[in-house]
Amino acid sequence: MQSAAFTLSPSLSLPLRNTSLNASRPSLPVRLFAKHTEGVNSNGASSTSFLRRSWTLSSSSSFKFRPLPPSPPRAAENAVPDSAPAENSLFKTLELGSLFGLWYLFNIYFNIYNKQVLKAFHFPVTVTVVQFAVGTVLVAFMWGLNLYKRPKISGAMLGAILPLAVVHTLGNLFTNMSLGKVAVSFTHTIKAMEPFFSVVLSAMFLGEFPTPWVVGSLVPIVGGVALASVTEASFNWAGFWSAMASNVTNQSRNVLSKKVMVKKEDSMDNITLFSIITVMSFFLLAPVAVFMEGVKFTPAYLQSAGLNVKQLYIRSLLAALCFHAYQQVSYMILQRVSPVTHSVGNCVKRVVVIVSSVIFFQTPVSPVNAFGTAIALAGVFLYSRVKRIKSKPKTA
Repeated sequence: MQSAAFTLSPSLSLPLRNTSLNASRPSLPVRLFAKHTEGVNSNGASSTSFLRRSWTLSSSSSFKFRPLPPSPPRAAENAVPDSAPAENSLFKTLELGSLFGLWYLFNIYFNIYNKQVLKAFHFPVTVTVVQFAVGTVLVAFMWGLNLYKRPKISGAMLGAILPLAVVHTLGNLFTNMSLGKVAVSFTHTIKAMEPFFSVVLSAMFLGEFPTPWVVGSLVPIVGGVALASVTEASFNWAGFWSAMASNVTNQSRNVLSKKVMVKKEDSMDNITLFSIITVMSFFLLAPVAVFMEGVKFTPAYLQSAGLNVKQLYIRSLLAALCFHAYQQVSYMILQRVSPVTHSVGNCVKRVVVIVSSVIFFQTPVSPVNAFGTAIALAGVFLYSRVKRIKSKPKTA
């Protein structure tokens, strides 16, 4: 192999091209020896040695070392998969759209099957107990097979949830009482007044006073419900006040959830809370149903009343399954969107339920009645939009 050694020696000088500059500046002789030692290559032949050479570099000469330009980055290393976020966003949109579709579909079928049962079986307390019983079985199945995490419940937690279970039980009971007396479309038109009771109860018990925008949105709600009520063909006071009582109890549940719930329950998700309330509602209402209506859901009694037992049982089961399913899907949507978006979706759901029930049951609707319902629902939509507007704090 060949090895080269470089040494510096002050001997010979190498004249530079610019002699005028060299004359005024002293030269700094620097000798570089290029020693080439003799070695043996891979073929066994000896290599020749180079003669010594020397160069003198003037101090005026300058050398600039320029780094090599960086190589262009490779396309493969810097490629960004732009399609992945787009696909993920598309999947979430489709998933959310499917949940909204299921929410509306389960709600439609619940109201249809529930109305058919209540028209044939005039015991709303028993019907409500059956719905809670089916929900309790589903919750036990869900927790038993670890399909959903089973919560650790303490006595203090049950005490805090008990008021919510009571008003939840009453809310569903009053809704079924109204559906048994008047048309589905009219019940849901009255239930469009839920924002009105939410504002009143929040002001009374929480000290949360509405903005002028919210108060203004309540005017078409109240006016539309009043207009639809005076022109409703199936109107009766029992159905009207039952729907109103349902509004009060359902909105009381929302107020109590803010006022009663302690920190331990803050970490409890909505699906778990709804499951616990469902089980508690069954045990709360079952003895009341036996006391008020007796045991009337037996095959013997239904046959003696001239009812189709199999048909009634199937419709009751389907109504209960749809009831629990649409509640679960509603909470799943609430975990994915803001409360305002969920409120708008709930308004659209009420429109879908009213229209579908009118078509299915061929409910007679006058133009004035339809106009009143439309005004009330428009007010609900307006309320869901303007309640985000916060009033400006008063300056001193």
